[in-house]
Amino acid sequence: MRGRSRRPCPAVRGAKVPRRGSRRRRLGLRGKTWYFRCEDSPGGGLPPRRGGESLGFLEFYRDCKTGRFYDPNGIYPILRGIKTGDPAVEAGSILRDFDPGADPRRVAMDAAMILARYFPETGAREANVAAKAFLEQAGNILGSPSGGEEQRTLLMELLNAPSPIPGLEFLKGIGFVAEHWPELAAMDDVDHSKEFHPEGNVWRHTLETLRYRKPGGGGAFDQRLSLGLLLHDVGKPLSQAARSADRAGQDRRRPFDGHAELGEAQARRFLARLGFEPSLARDVCYLVRNHMLPAALPRLPLFRTGEKMESPLFPLLMELYRCDESSSFKGLDGYYQSSAAYKSYLKHRRNPYRSADGKKLGRG
Repeated sequence: MRGRSRRPCPAVRGAKVPRRGSRRRRLGLRGKTWYFRCEDSPGGGLPPRRGGESLGFLEFYRDCKTGRFYDPNGIYPILRGIKTGDPAVEAGSILRDFDPGADPRRVAMDAAMILARYFPETGAREANVAAKAFLEQAGNILGSPSGGEEQRTLLMELLNAPSPIPGLEFLKGIGFVAEHWPELAAMDDVDHSKEFHPEGNVWRHTLETLRYRKPGGGGAFDQRLSLGLLLHDVGKPLSQAARSADRAGQDRRRPFDGHAELGEAQARRFLARLGFEPSLARDVCYLVRNHMLPAALPRLPLFRTGEKMESPLFPLLMELYRCDESSSFKGLDGYYQSSAAYKSYLKHRRNPYRSADGKKLGRG
């Protein structure tokens, strides 16, 4: 939740606070980055609601002198309704009466976060209805500035929500994804075989995989897994385009040959543009590049898989495979077989009397 104060926020010992006068501030503390706004109003009193910069969609105001809170946008009843489970508070209600003077880009990002956090069961149709309602009030927001850091923060907050699906669907519906994340938007134009992917195209399949993640300690999701799932099929539009260009080879190539390798390069560009840490990007690219390997694990010789299974990221790759399989009609039989092959490898690797593939070693 964002807040504003009539007085500048005090510095925190050990924190790096940006210089005074910045509208949006960033504070580094205990290995985390905190974002806040802290401004003085001309002459004191409430910040201007019209005729000047308005409070954002989820922003409220606290008068430090009196200790009172003000809610000019009327967001508190909606948030209270969400918390108490009031059936009158629907997904569309969060965009019904937002301040027309507010920054529409910030309203859109806040709305996507509310959908992801508090309306996890919202489907694509409802998210698109909310997107249409937003566009009717805010107009076209395409071309609004949105830096890599802001996009990265939004994306990671969405991916750490119980269900990022409605938030991402909403952002796609208002054109945000196509404008800022075209690599993801391209997946919506690539169809999947309905025999194994009932959810439809690559975009819908990708979102569906996120539904099967398991939270870790504190209820947080592994960032590497979340980004790996989001980007694991990002190479399919490129693979399909290459196949269409190679008319002579269309009959010889499977629809998405090479999409893992193409996806790795695409994922690396995407993560670099948004400013992700290189170490995190390397791990995510490992998952994208190798996400087809677990399915073939039981039938591949050890000399082709041993080095991959030695990676500390391989258990995470298996978890990506589980989420991928869970979102399709194929079921988890393949996952269980691959898990058995991996466990067998780990068992034999620790046995001094057997090779990694289980063969007995001669005693010297």
